[in-house]
Amino acid sequence: MTVLSKFGSKFGGPSGITGLMEDLGNALNSDSEMIMMGGGNPAHIPEVEEILKSRLEDILEDSTKFKRLVGIYDPPQGEIDFISAMANLLNREYGWNISPKNIALTNGSQAGFFMLFNMFAGAFNGGNDKQILLPLAPEYIGYSESGITDGLFKAYRPTIHTIDDQTFKYKVDFQSIDVDESIGAICVSRPTNPTGNVLTDIEISKLDQIARDNDVPLIIDGAYGTPFPNLIFTEAQPHWNENTIVCLSLSKLGLPAARTGIVVANEDVISALAGANAIMNLATGSFGPMITQQLVASGEILSMSQEFVRPFYLDKAKRAEELFKSLCHDLPVSLHKVEGAMFLWLWMRDCPITSEQMYRRLKARGVLVVSGHHFFPGLDSNNDQEWQHKDECLRVTYSQDDALVEKGIRVIAKELRDAYQVGR
Repeated sequence: MTVLSKFGSKFGGPSGITGLMEDLGNALNSDSEMIMMGGGNPAHIPEVEEILKSRLEDILEDSTKFKRLVGIYDPPQGEIDFISAMANLLNREYGWNISPKNIALTNGSQAGFFMLFNMFAGAFNGGNDKQILLPLAPEYIGYSESGITDGLFKAYRPTIHTIDDQTFKYKVDFQSIDVDESIGAICVSRPTNPTGNVLTDIEISKLDQIARDNDVPLIIDGAYGTPFPNLIFTEAQPHWNENTIVCLSLSKLGLPAARTGIVVANEDVISALAGANAIMNLATGSFGPMITQQLVASGEILSMSQEFVRPFYLDKAKRAEELFKSLCHDLPVSLHKVEGAMFLWLWMRDCPITSEQMYRRLKARGVLVVSGHHFFPGLDSNNDQEWQHKDECLRVTYSQDDALVEKGIRVIAKELRDAYQVGR
């Protein structure tokens, strides 16, 4: 029997994100007939793929660029030309007043958050332990096990606003949030993964003020958000200042396999990230930055997002929402208001079975979703681990083929109806 360290046992053991990615990889990389409605793998958008294919062909025809792509290490901070182009874009479009020293690349956003969370939370010199504050749970499943030490997160329940019989929305409960010396940073995803909730500009401004008042950074996970890939279906302005860390990604633009995360922060944070990159990876990958460098330099990455990516997902979101609501109109099931990302977040109010049980039943029927209980890291810090709502939610992805999405939603609706019928 192999004996592992605490680190090995923690990161080599089962977790929500491990199970999700195993389901995702097995469903999408095999001949399985499983309908994948659980993971966040982006759709294949023809217009976007043609642009990316053209950029790759340009690189292949240029021997110098090809050698850079496959045969030369980038600096620990990331590909220089891409970083410079990104700084220019953000200054030109949003007036952020940054330089290349304010940007670092990571091998995917997941790696970036692992480094950031463990830089700002965990054990500190002097014996103090700090946590990452999540002001709005549910939050991204990938955060949950990213701490080198346990108990890295402290989260708060949202307020739940009923919009109509089939629609609700989470909002930050600012009256409950308490920031003290045990908090090392505040983090939110925008749009929120898993719910598609988009924090308003006012909510972001309030969180920014709380962070600055307490001298901790505000981390904004913009993997689905603004300025790109812009999977936002409501009004939201990009936000950054010296106390804000904005994390972007090329994945949802259409390059998930390129594993390119982009971190915009003050120079001290970027310097620390570059150092961590060198230790963990030597260098970051060149593939994503080199393919998209000209798109960033010209600003086409923004027009692609606005003209192709956002409308594609908005159309799919509307159809998925309408179908689900029509099939479940007489059940005590509602959806979070669809404001962004690529998910429906289902609330099975007072369902006779838990979300984990529903996940297993759906998997047996050939439909993969994600049980909502994985998306509440840190609630135990506020003694909220028994909140019934945690076990009444499902995350359902609508990014795949329309016919499969429709088939999957019909299976989900049937299984929900059967579950409630048993309870009567």
